[in-house]
Amino acid sequence: MPEITHYAYDLEFLEDGRTIELISIGIVSETGRGYYAVNSDMPWDRIIAHDWLVRNVLPSLPLINQGSLDQYLAQSPNMHPRPSLAALDLDRHDTPVKPRWVIANEVRDFLLAEGEPELWADWGAYDHVALCQLWGPMIALPQGIPMFTHDIEQELEHAPGLEKPKQGDGMHNALEDARHNMRVLKALGVVVADA
Repeated sequence: MPEITHYAYDLEFLEDGRTIELISIGIVSETGRGYYAVNSDMPWDRIIAHDWLVRNVLPSLPLINQGSLDQYLAQSPNMHPRPSLAALDLDRHDTPVKPRWVIANEVRDFLLAEGEPELWADWGAYDHVALCQLWGPMIALPQGIPMFTHDIEQELEHAPGLEKPKQGDGMHNALEDARHNMRVLKALGVVVADA
């Protein structure tokens, strides 16, 4: 039986009740390797129209004209009219910003690089769907990529005395969220903590 490697991951995405559009992905291996990418193909106009994403996810992305976002964030979420985000754009020259097909290939190679991958995410149902959709329908999932993700919240239900570690900075940055998920897996004993 091949050795299992635990991966904690997180995706930021736009979800509208019908579709899930990838914004960014962060993955951390129990051996310490990390992967982070931002989808250059994301539906930018729809994302900047979504106030929660603008306020919580966009601040961690590489952006052009950060001042436009700062002006927007300085206003109350309920203030109308809101400042325009027309000048705001993704910095497509930043290293982690890649087309979706490149992300799909890199994620596949990252997950299959060591041992049999075991995937973990927090509240991971949508994350798993968005991850699998990198390759199209479920039937197109690359060989060796799991068809399910273990959910940290479900595991926490089986550890009633354990208080879930709090995340400091970096919430809604996919890589920082993945790192935090790995810390939670170590606290749960799913992954052996570093000596």
